[in-house]
This record gives sequence, structure tokens and C-alpha cells, in this order.
Amino acid sequence: MFDGIFAAGGITLSQVSVLSGLEYYLIQNWVKRGFVSSPVKRVYSREQFARIIIINMLRNTLPIEKISNLIHIIGGDPNDRSDDLIGDDELYHRYVDMLAGENISLSSPESVHSAALRAAEDFTERIPGSKKKLVSILEAMLYADSASRLVRQSEDILASIN
Repeated sequence: MFDGIFAAGGITLSQVSVLSGLEYYLIQNWVKRGFVSSPVKRVYSREQFARIIIINMLRNTLPIEKISNLIHIIGGDPNDRSDDLIGDDELYHRYVDMLAGENISLSSPESVHSAALRAAEDFTERIPGSKKKLVSILEAMLYADSASRLVRQSEDILASIN
């Protein structure tokens, strides 16, 4: 999914800003606070970009510290890839695939759980228990992202009334 964007190997802060819709200072703040690893030679990798997109997707409904904890459960230290149960890029793509391939009923925890199980179906565990954690993370992401979209819809409706 990111292949075309990263054909040259990485993207600059201005490209991350345009693609994510985020202000430069916010991305730089996340780097300074350790939520995203520092770019190498001012270039962001696909893993860093995926982490930025995940944080942005969840930040309207979850505090940044909880998002960081969620990502660290599955991805470990952003500066150390060796402790990752799954990379941020793969986590993001599994989440997108889960949304694209399913008619998920948010009012049914079983529907959400089944969708997350299918998204993690071919995941190979390097560390015992990581697949179960992946399923839980995908479920949490779905609920938080959906809540964020509902809040935006509510705000749009209220804005149209005035």
C-alpha cells in the first residue's frame, strides 16, 4: 500500500505532513516525546509513517500516552525494531485489510473479535502470545477509530445547525 510513496526509500517531513494532514510541529513533537523514532537524515521510513498514521487515527478518542502504550505492547520501543511483535507498517495494513474485508457490527463484540481474528489469521508468532495481543490491539484500534469518526460526524452535524 505504501510502495509507491516509499519508492525512493523514505519521505521528508513536508511529505509526511501533506500525506497525513498533520502540522509539522505536531509530528516533530511526537518525535521529541519518543512516540515516533527520529528520522534518519531527515527522512521518515514506512514504519515511522505508519506509526504517525496510527497515532493520528486514534488521537481524537485516546490520550497520546494510551496510544503510545497500545503501540508499545505490539511494537516495543520505537527506536529498537528487535523487540517488535509486529511492525507498525504491518499493523496498519492488517487494520486496513480488516476494515476493507468485513462488514463489522460495532454493536457486536463477537463481530469485532471475528474480524480481528481474521486479520491476524496468517500472523506468525515470534513470541508466544503475540497473536492474542495483536487481535486485542486490532479490536481496540477499531473501537477508538470508529469513535473518532462518530465524534467528527457529530461535530459536523452541530456545525451545520449554526
